Amino acid sequence: MSGWDEGGIFFSDQGAGGEEDEQTVTRSNAHRVFSDFLRNFREFSSDGPTLYRDQLDFEPPPKTLKVSLDDLKSHNKELEEVLRTNPAEYLPLLELAAGEVLASLRSKKPLEHEDESPAHDIQVLLSSTEMPSSIRSLSSEGISKLVVLSGIVIAANKTQSKATHITLMCKTCKNTKIVTCKPGFGGAMMPRTCDARMNAGAQGEEPCPLDPFTVLPDRSKYVDQQKLKLQELPEDVPIGEMPRNMLLSIDRSLVQRTVPGTRVNLVGIYSIFQQREAGKKAGKAAVAIRQPYIRVVGLEESQDGNVRGNINFTPAEHEEFKAFASQPNVLQEIRNKIAPAIFGADDIKAAVASLLFGGSRKQLPDGVRLRGDVNVLLLGDPSTAKSQILKFVDRTAPIAVYTSGKGSSAAGLTASVIKDSSSGEAFLEGGAMVLADGGVVCIDEFDKMRPEDRVAIHEAMEQQTISIAKAGITTVLNSRTAVMAAANPPSGRYDDMKSAADNIDLQTTILSRFDLIFIVKDERSWDKDVKLAKHVLGVHRDASEEAANSRSRGLREAQEGAGPGEEHVFNLKRYIQYCRARVIPRLTERAAEALGREYVKIREEQRQRNHARSNTEAPNPVPITVRQLEAIIRVSESLAKMAMQSEATEAHVAEALRLFNISTIDASRAGITDAILTEDQRNELLHTEAVIKRYLPVGGSISERHLVDTVLKTGVNEYAVRRAMLGMSQRGELEFRNERRKVTRRL
Repeated sequence: MSGWDEGGIFFSDQGAGGEEDEQTVTRSNAHRVFSDFLRNFREFSSDGPTLYRDQLDFEPPPKTLKVSLDDLKSHNKELEEVLRTNPAEYLPLLELAAGEVLASLRSKKPLEHEDESPAHDIQVLLSSTEMPSSIRSLSSEGISKLVVLSGIVIAANKTQSKATHITLMCKTCKNTKIVTCKPGFGGAMMPRTCDARMNAGAQGEEPCPLDPFTVLPDRSKYVDQQKLKLQELPEDVPIGEMPRNMLLSIDRSLVQRTVPGTRVNLVGIYSIFQQREAGKKAGKAAVAIRQPYIRVVGLEESQDGNVRGNINFTPAEHEEFKAFASQPNVLQEIRNKIAPAIFGADDIKAAVASLLFGGSRKQLPDGVRLRGDVNVLLLGDPSTAKSQILKFVDRTAPIAVYTSGKGSSAAGLTASVIKDSSSGEAFLEGGAMVLADGGVVCIDEFDKMRPEDRVAIHEAMEQQTISIAKAGITTVLNSRTAVMAAANPPSGRYDDMKSAADNIDLQTTILSRFDLIFIVKDERSWDKDVKLAKHVLGVHRDASEEAANSRSRGLREAQEGAGPGEEHVFNLKRYIQYCRARVIPRLTERAAEALGREYVKIREEQRQRNHARSNTEAPNPVPITVRQLEAIIRVSESLAKMAMQSEATEAHVAEALRLFNISTIDASRAGITDAILTEDQRNELLHTEAVIKRYLPVGGSISERHLVDTVLKTGVNEYAVRRAMLGMSQRGELEFRNERRKVTRRL
């Protein structure tokens, strides 16, 4: 008879059967069906194990219970729909039923009364296999309903205590009353009158005044609550738009489990609250305007950084990827798919492929982690497709964040501490390298960054963590990401008249963290220019034809129900995801021995070059250290991963050494050096320096072109003039200003 006390409307239809009455979902019916579902639902068949009953029958008793909405739908479809449309009312019934089932299992006998309170509080966490929605798709029609979202947590506040039941005491008659608080950001309505002495006037007693209650904090009940900020996944944000954010409220067992940078799939209740403004604007909020937020009732973190995104592959994809990897020229096929619109640059494309696939991440017995991601730096002339390669990586990598060095700060790349406007508390907000955890960070104009900002990413590039100690917050965030950077020399173009140290104007500490460093030059060659012009014209012509045919093809695909897309890019992205998830190659013993011999030989060559270097020559900007040995190992593993092989063989090591020699080693040897000058050339340089000092007094300034022309009139060749000016600038005697257009003598 408990169902008659719920305030519903009941009627009797004499002409109809009782089927419709049985289908009506009331609170008592829902409570009974929930209990039956938790007790008797079997996972696979009618004879299979009881899924949720077995989860509850543990010692010690569990505090949470994960319930799948799909299981509930198969048990009672109508109740599942009611739970989706009105979760705030029916989810507490599911938790109540879970507590009662747990109490009956522990006592080994059923409860005598349905209304008996359970001995244990259980938090039910919902899960769903449906496709997550985006934050942009949420509208007012979904308020107070269940939603399934995916995103990345960018901020986490400190844990607070949220009251669930407040105990009030009348200041006059000392009567106590318990008021229930709404979950999430909801509060409680304080009663204005005392019920104990409502009829006190008729009995000759003085009634209690208005607002007589005071809160008893020690006798109230609380749960832990935490605020999170969810942001759209970087790969889901439309081009040209800002990413949307959503406030999350988590409580009880979900608190202190998620840090900024974590990708999550959640089930929550789309709710609203009235935000309180702090400071001068306090109390001026619009009455009818409410701020949306998600009250989380189920939270699951995504997989490890190598397995981000949709990791469910169809049988057809399995067969296609295995057939592709079994080709003898699979490495060349992958390189052909890397930036096909860019002419040449085969070795750079091979390095980009190594970056996309990555090596094998390892964890030593003492807990030290060795990174498996490959970092690549492109340094050279403008108009050599550096930014286009970065854009291709941004589109092709399963997870990628693109940023520019000039508009990036240390806090924007790593993490920042933000103060909450309403509470005044400080909380963390992850930057680009935290948001790209498990993917690639593309940094264009890397040389335009301030030196102090570049120093901030040292830890993230090698240890793949970001340590924060600001505003009382001390924590470590994961930044398991590869770095693809592009930079220009200090003078804008790569100058062959300069040494490698002058052309690569970056600190040795940051250069040693790049596995492969490529010098990209705009070489002027008749044959190459003809091929390049033909390729660029062909790309533009094909793009024009493709644009003309895309409209008709798009209409046809829309009518047939197929969506347009870039097939080769999509297949490559899925293949990268497949290899990163399922292939973990290791070096063979013979490959390791061969690599060790080559590394010792490279170190010996560098040692000999250092001994032969003159005193005026700048030191090698790219030292060969153990980091470079680990870089060759990572590149070898990535080559094996492209072919889906579990072992990196000597052939992979040989190819990795070839890439290392034509990139990092060549970059360290680029430019001219004093060691190759003959005695006559050295005397000519000394004479040229004396002429320059005679025409340019200390503290004087002159245009670079005018100085060169003036010295040339004395009979000196232009090579000697520019080499002398370079040597004087290295010694600090000359200073170039205004992009080398002006020369000032300092000493």
